[in-house]
This record gives sequence, C-alpha cells and structure tokens, in this order.
Amino acid sequence: MDFHALHRTERPLLLPNAWDHASGAALAARGFPAVGTTSLGVAAAAGLRDGAGVTRAETVALAGKLCRLPCLVTVDIEGGFSEEPAQVAALARELAGLGVVGVNIEDGRGDRLAETRHQQELVSAIKNAVPGMFVNARTDTHWLGIAGDDEALSRARAYVRAGADGIFVPGMTGAESISALVSEVDKPVNILFSPSGPSLSRLAELGVRRVSCGSLLFRAALDAALRTVDAIADDEPVATGIIGYGDVQSLA
Repeated sequence: MDFHALHRTERPLLLPNAWDHASGAALAARGFPAVGTTSLGVAAAAGLRDGAGVTRAETVALAGKLCRLPCLVTVDIEGGFSEEPAQVAALARELAGLGVVGVNIEDGRGDRLAETRHQQELVSAIKNAVPGMFVNARTDTHWLGIAGDDEALSRARAYVRAGADGIFVPGMTGAESISALVSEVDKPVNILFSPSGPSLSRLAELGVRRVSCGSLLFRAALDAALRTVDAIADDEPVATGIIGYGDVQSLA
C-alpha cells in the first residue's frame, strides 16, 4: 500500500488523527488505511502546549508505537521542532527509520507566519533527507486569520517548488476558496474537516484529495468523558454502546 497513491483514489483520503497508541489502534482496527497524529492531542496528553515546539520526544515515541499497527502512519511535526534545516532533516530520517511514511509541517509560529523562503528550506531539507516521504506542507494563513486566499496560494506554490507533495490549509472552509486552490496547485490539497464547513462528499466534489480530522477526535473524546461523568453526577442516563473493557484490551 502506497501512501502517495491514497491521494489519487476516487474519494479523498479521510485521515483520522490519533493521540496515543489506543486511539491509533482503534482507528486501524476500524479499517482506516492510514492514521495521522494530532499535535494538540500529543501535547495535551503530555501536559504541554501545542505549537510550542516542545513535544519532539513525545511525537517520536508515539510514532514508534503507531508504526507497529497495520496501517500507514503520517506524523504532525508542528514547525519541525527546530528552525535549523539539518535538524529537521535529522528528524525526518529518524521518523522514516521507524516506518513513518509522511509528515505534516506547518509555517505557523505562534501568532505569525515563518518567512516563506525559510519554510521552503525546511521542506527541501526533508525531501532531500528522505525523498520518498510524503511532505504535507501546511500554511496557517487561515488558521491564524492573518492572511487570505492570495497569500495561501502564494505559499502553496512556493512549498510545491521546494518539493512538497501536498498542501494543507486548515481553516479554509469556503467552497470558492477551496476550489480555486485545487485548480491552481498541482499537488493534492488537504483540508481540515470542520463540523460547520463542507461535508466530506462536498469536499470531494471540490477536488480535495485529503481530509484531516486534526484534533477533532481528541476533543470529542474529552467531551464524551466530561459528558459521561456529568451524567453520573446528575443521576442522568449514561450513553449506551460504549466500547467494552475487553475490546480495549484487545488493542494492546
């Protein structure tokens, strides 16, 4: 099974994102051919902040566990956990050695965007280090709300020139914007699923080739836990059909 080929099937690649071994194993058991990681979930599970570049060790450790599962694994490496191309390349080689087939690298740096040329250097460093790795270049123009479609397209083109295999614009939900990006970028476009945005079927119609869940599953799990304990505390009915103890044990 080739990860690149999963972006060229009839329907978009629906990529669920795991935050620990159990969530990854459950998703693999559900039949998903590929599983990603969510940087928010990985960071929060370790008591750390997302996007701060402090979860390199946790990310690598989780990757090693997920790569033992019967699915392909792509990893969110935030901004690369370093601004030095050589260090980012070293991380890519380490992940590839574990069996990781793709990485997601973002240009967001807190409340600003990295310089385009610098981000190109990071993308190129990964591709030069591991030519076969699928590099999903993420631009945070819309996620941070500090730039629009034109800047997103400019950065997307720049990252493609640097060797990116795919372009990811989280926060872009407008059908016209997505359609324009797809038509202007000669690489698979990845969109972050939003409950208030286009459906998976609609994104397919717009030409999107990959739809990521991001932190949604992690947040939904936390929400379900809180709703359950609140129901117990308030003498309300608890949801039925919850995965059983033995089923969770079987994921180990």
